[in-house]
Amino acid sequence: MARLLRAAENGEQPRSVLQAALGLRHTPHFRQAYLLPALAAGYLEMTLPNLPNSRLQRYRLTAKGKLWLQVH
Repeated sequence: MARLLRAAENGEQPRSVLQAALGLRHTPHFRQAYLLPALAAGYLEMTLPNLPNSRLQRYRLTAKGKLWLQVH
């Protein structure tokens, strides 16, 4: 989780950039093991929540995610 949040620390990022920052190539694994849990926990948020499958979708840290990074 920490690596994902640190990758998102640089502002809004597309899934592909976050996935590459973790060195993962298998998209379904990245989504299930990293992205969806971070979204569900409230550490990340979608920039286009009404269009989750948009090619323009980006992810950004929430206040909770920023706080988690400061503590850890």
